[in-house]
Amino acid sequence: MNFYKKLVFSAIAGLSLMTTFVSCEDELDTIAGDVISGEPFSAKKAVYDVFAYNKKIKSVQTNGLPLYQLGTYVDPVYGKTTAYINTQVRLASGVGNPTFGIYTQDTEDGSATDDSVTTIPENETVKEVTLFIPYLKKSGTFSDADSDGVEDAFDADSTDPNSDSDGDGLTDAQEQSLGTNPLSSDTDGDGTADADEESVVANAYAKQYEIDSIYGDKAVPFNFKVERSTYFLRDVDPTQNFEQRQIYFSDFAFSPTFVSDVLFDGEVTINETETITFKENDPDTEDTDESKEVDLRLAPGIIVNLDKDFFQENFIDKEGDTELLSQTNFQEFLRGIYLSASGTTSEDVMLLLDLLNAKIYVNYEYDKVDTNDTATDTSDDTIFKTDATYVLDLSSSSGNAVNTLINEDYPADIAGKMDTGENADRIYIRGGAGSFAEIKLFDENNGRDAITEIKNNNWIINEANIVFYIDRTTLDAAGNGVEPPRLYLYNAEDNAAIYSYPVSTELPNGPLSLTALTGFDGIIEESSDGKGFTYTFRITEYLNNLVVRDADNITLGLTVTSDVRFGISAEAMLEDGEGKVPLMSVINPFGTVLYGSNTSDEDKKLKLEVFYTEAN
Repeated sequence: MNFYKKLVFSAIAGLSLMTTFVSCEDELDTIAGDVISGEPFSAKKAVYDVFAYNKKIKSVQTNGLPLYQLGTYVDPVYGKTTAYINTQVRLASGVGNPTFGIYTQDTEDGSATDDSVTTIPENETVKEVTLFIPYLKKSGTFSDADSDGVEDAFDADSTDPNSDSDGDGLTDAQEQSLGTNPLSSDTDGDGTADADEESVVANAYAKQYEIDSIYGDKAVPFNFKVERSTYFLRDVDPTQNFEQRQIYFSDFAFSPTFVSDVLFDGEVTINETETITFKENDPDTEDTDESKEVDLRLAPGIIVNLDKDFFQENFIDKEGDTELLSQTNFQEFLRGIYLSASGTTSEDVMLLLDLLNAKIYVNYEYDKVDTNDTATDTSDDTIFKTDATYVLDLSSSSGNAVNTLINEDYPADIAGKMDTGENADRIYIRGGAGSFAEIKLFDENNGRDAITEIKNNNWIINEANIVFYIDRTTLDAAGNGVEPPRLYLYNAEDNAAIYSYPVSTELPNGPLSLTALTGFDGIIEESSDGKGFTYTFRITEYLNNLVVRDADNITLGLTVTSDVRFGISAEAMLEDGEGKVPLMSVINPFGTVLYGSNTSDEDKKLKLEVFYTEAN
């Protein structure tokens, strides 16, 4: 299976986060305000035990996610996961009683008896219905490092804005200013090179992007199916007095019980360019050719035509009826759509999709009266058709969608090591409805003896690292898979991060990215062959809180993540009852195997390394 690990989950190769410690010598000469004279200092290292316990997730909350998985991913260690999406369809901005055409249905119904010659039955007819679900555009500071309008993946020189990627004599920066295509020497295809054009319609071309989070062979089309969902997704929980959001879990199977009409079933080809449509030329404006002006610009994504007869019957023809009077009525009536995807060959495909910006464009035409500027003379009136588009939302910020994740059972040797209560020799980490680990420092209780020893020794802690070694033997024997580019170490009691960062410089918002806050570790460190070697976490501040401020030595959690900046929790059903896991682990399909501390391999044994300074 050929998987890609660029994208929003791009691994950062060769990044070593281990700090090299040197002798402090005379550079440090005070401790707690007392001057130390004539006593040299030296940096030393102490190693402590770390205990790990594997925890299996039976199911996890999968509504209210920032991204949704769709398709099939086969992890060579953990087996296959198939992901489906059930999502609401919502009226534009949630506003009910929409008007199609110019007049409301009541006005149309009374057109035969009113005094206006322009009010007629508009005969709204659906021409085309387009579903658009955007892929993820590669995010991060360096997707266009030289800010010349060309993604680094396609830039002849991503460090030089004056490079000429298409070789037409104009630099990329010049083309950005002119609105011509820096990746085509003849933007408008008229046979004249951009450098020789006297005039061109600016930005009237499909831009190319580097897209993220498609795992599988992007050159191979995949099967995509859209069905009507008949399941009513509640926004709030009636058992909680309608004051809390309704929670849906990953093991809820909507199909085949709660699906009906097939709205699309066919192949989709993945592309990395925008899809644009142009305006129709207006014959009344002889000096302007509107057909060269962009009407709609869609980013790279799934773009398919849905059954127009379905939307004629269940949407446009419902104008003025109770089904469209409010979002609640519409939600009760139409319910939503159900999405599935699969590979067309032996290759599987898994996509992470942005439903918050997904749309359904209902393009329709309707009748309109042209009075030929003689409002009182109807003899020269003509009826012509004009186009309009109504845009439906999917899971907007106020809407709801659910990911169903169907997992194969873990292999018996891995399943047998889940929830045993025993210190693990191997740690099994997998995102989604997978598995995570609970981590305890120093001993299996509260570690106070070791903490007291450190305090009594008056150590100055320079650096504290937990080092997780990847079990390459197991991963390599299983076959090629995508290794998690980043893991997340957190407070298992409240799912909060155990680090802090300067909010003024790195706000916890913006595009999801594994490259955010790289100083807080958990990023895979790769060896020269490009394979993962270790994950290292600096917990200096956390350890100082234990020693200096007598903070509780809490149980930590370890899981995959899609962004360490977001400490939001998701409900989870565990083998031993209800619990919570970081939300950013739910949208991540990857897994790995790490060495625990209950192993005979001393070189790769899980450990806490403490670098400290003491007076000789």
